[in-house]
This record gives sequence, structure tokens and C-alpha cells, in this order.
Amino acid sequence: MKDLYIDGNWADAAAGTRSDVLNPATGEVIETVAEAGREEVDAAVRAARRAFDEGPWRRTTAGERGALLRKTADLLVRDREELARTESLDTGKTLGEGRIDIDDVTNVFRYYADLADKDAGRLVDAGSASVVSRIVHEPVGVCALIAPWNYPLLQMSWKVAPALAAGNTVVLKPSEVTPLTTIKLVALLEEAGVPAGVVNLLLGPGHVGAAMVEHPAVDLVSFTGGYATGEKIMTAAAKGVRRVALELGGKNPNVVFADADYDTALDYALMAAFVHSGQVCSAGARLIVQDEIHDRFVADLAARADKIRVGDGLDPATETGPLVSAQHRAKVEGYIESAIREGATLRAGGKRPEGAQYEKGFFLRPTVFSDCTRDMAVVREEVFGPVVTVERFTEEADAIALANDTEYGLAGAVWTSDASRAQRVAGALRHGTVWINDYHPYLPQAEWGGYGRSGIGRELGPSGLAEYQESKHVYQNIDPVPQHWFKG
Repeated sequence: MKDLYIDGNWADAAAGTRSDVLNPATGEVIETVAEAGREEVDAAVRAARRAFDEGPWRRTTAGERGALLRKTADLLVRDREELARTESLDTGKTLGEGRIDIDDVTNVFRYYADLADKDAGRLVDAGSASVVSRIVHEPVGVCALIAPWNYPLLQMSWKVAPALAAGNTVVLKPSEVTPLTTIKLVALLEEAGVPAGVVNLLLGPGHVGAAMVEHPAVDLVSFTGGYATGEKIMTAAAKGVRRVALELGGKNPNVVFADADYDTALDYALMAAFVHSGQVCSAGARLIVQDEIHDRFVADLAARADKIRVGDGLDPATETGPLVSAQHRAKVEGYIESAIREGATLRAGGKRPEGAQYEKGFFLRPTVFSDCTRDMAVVREEVFGPVVTVERFTEEADAIALANDTEYGLAGAVWTSDASRAQRVAGALRHGTVWINDYHPYLPQAEWGGYGRSGIGRELGPSGLAEYQESKHVYQNIDPVPQHWFKG
């Protein structure tokens, strides 16, 4: 099977190297895909470079680019069930979550299809009737787009849709763990009529992404993933002063005041922490609860967590699926062990579910810890699994201090019936997205990104398009007259 897409053609790796893609629920091989080498990386980047510098893509209008994205959205609707099932098989998430993901991907493509021809730049008053001064926006060039394994198609859509809307050419690399829906997306873009070289697809592990980042013909790197990798990308991109856009995860506070609607806050706390087994960059993994309701809230949270139905994502009865791999589960279990050693109280989960149906998959029970303090690794570091820690606070200022006591700043939430307090706390939180009496919703038209170690730049919204654009000032003197600057 030819899985790489380079310069308008599906290809295999020259070295013939292939890797297995596993179903996290069963440990079985779903598919075997090509693994690119440096030869394929160079070919893909050079194809994107030619398509940008010499091909017809730069001469297309914003309306034409929008039409391509709109057609792709229509194809996503057509293939919704197939894509959702594939995403569930590949990531372990429930089929319901997979359907939501595909709907969100479709909305992102439609949003940027509509936005593509709405960004006409602006006129600048130069103070002279004989001068026309304009700010125009142009594509950056060749963009290397690297997406994570937890939301493979959704996170890739956040990159590829605005990049194409702006007129760039792209080289895509999904995670080697979850590549299947990105392969399908490229096939849909081809079906929609994307010109050769404009979209290129590479598969493989980290060294493939590293080779993309290091390639001198790449103008911009957009990466979603871990902090350590993000640092390496910034270092590599500094050579040649290439642009970067980085979304590097979070350690997100979910603050519950005593006057919040108790049952709703409890229900959302479970969803915030355990949807997709906590493998979400914005997961509400740090629950911060006011003293008056703390003990009751923790007891009810643990009791509800113990009832969550863990299983195969394709089983309609499943409420949350497995972790993505055996290696990742082992990492999360390491955090659970360290939390116990450091004095946290295990209130629910902390172990693998029992039963023959779980033996070959990468399952882990939803886990709740209380009596947590800020010096614990499980509180400070991104666990990226079904683990929630509970801290307590007395006053509003304490809640804000705890919520901001993190090197990350991606997202957070505040639960209260006091509208003034809600706005005060939301304004004080140093996080890129703050929900009030809600958790996890995002909008294609609203920017997404974080403070601190959560990254650089923004995805979605108008700023998500601007990440892939250069601004140019065009100054035209329509009636120049000699100034006689020099007498010679």
C-alpha cells in the first residue's frame, strides 16, 4: 500500500520501511503504513517549494482556495461514519467522540473557507492625497505541520485549513501512532482538486518530523505536542529564523466555588478529567474546590468515577476508552505510583480494570487523588491520562493563586453562581481559554492557545489565519514630483 503523498502522487518509502498501527482496545494491528526517510522528506519539502514558487497555487484567488476547502468539508460530511470509526479504532476514543471530532473538523474547514476571501487587508492614512498606502497579507510559504496522536484529524485540521486558506503549501506529518485519518484527509483534498505539490504527506516517528523542521526550504513549523519536543523545534527553527507556532499542552485548573450548582459542577468535573481517558491537552486535571463543599465533592467524584464504564470505543456502552499505547499507560501509572509515594490519597481507580476483555488493550481506571499539594509531580506535570488531583481553597484569592501556580497556561474553568466573581476570576487567570460554568467547548472562530509553557501563537479564529500570513506594506505615490534631494 502506498501511504505517502508527494507532489501529487501516492508513494511508498524508498527503503521499504513500514510500521504497525495498533488498536489500543485490543492491541491488534489495524494497518501497516510506510515510514518516510530523509529522501522522502526532501522530496516532499522540495515539491511544496516548487508548488509555492512556480505552481499555479499562488495565482489562485482567495475565493478559489475557499471553494477547495468548502468541497473538502462536503466530502468530510459524506465520509463521516467511516472517518469516525477509523478515529475510534486508531485512538481508542468512543465512536460518539469520533463523530464529534469529524463534525468539528468539518466546521473548521467551513470556517476558513468563509474567512479566506474576507481578509482584504487595510488602507493606511499616509497624510497625503497623492499617496495610497495599503497593508496586504501574503502566504508565508512552505509550512511543516506536525499533529499529535490524541486528536489526530482535528488538530491537523486546525493547521491545514488556515494554511491553505492563506495560500501556503504544506507538508503534513501525523503522529506515527495515529496516522490513518490524516491519510484519508489527504485523499479527500486530492479528490477536492488540490494541485500537485500543494499538500504533501509524510508518515513516521520523531526523526521524520525533525528532518522536516531542519529542512532549509521550510518557512514555518506548526507543532502540537509535548513541551520538550517544542523546545527542540524552536532551537532548530532558529537556524534560518523560521517561524514557529507551538501548542504544548497544559495543566489546567478547574475551580469550583461553594455557591456553584453542585450537581452540574460535579458532572462537568468528571467530563473535564476523563473524556478520552484524560488524553486531552485542556483536560481539567487539577480540580480546586472550596472548603465548604470539598469533602462531599471529593466523595461524590470518586464514587461517580468508579462507575464510569471503561471499554472498547466501538462498544455503545463504553463511556471512556483505553490509553493510546502500552508505553503511554506505563507513563501514567508511574505518575500514580509517585502520587501515592508523595502522600496523595487515592480515592478511586489507580489500577487496570479486571476482566478478559481488558487483557490485551491499554486500559486504566479513572483515578481520583485528594490531599494533593503543589509540590507533587502529579499536580505540577502534565500526566495526560485519566487522573484528576483535588486541592482545596478557602478564599477567592487562594483559588486564583493556586490556579495560576503552574508553568503552563492553556485553559481553565471557574464554577460559581456569582456573576461578578466569575468575571473577576476569569480575568485573573493566566490561561488562554477560560470557561465559566462549562468545560471543554471551543469555537472555530475563537482563538486557541496558551501562556507560558503551553506554547507560542494561536490556532483558530482570525489569528489562526494570521499565523500563516506575512504582512506587507505597499506605499504608492500616485503623483510624484522631484524633490531635488541632491544638487549633483
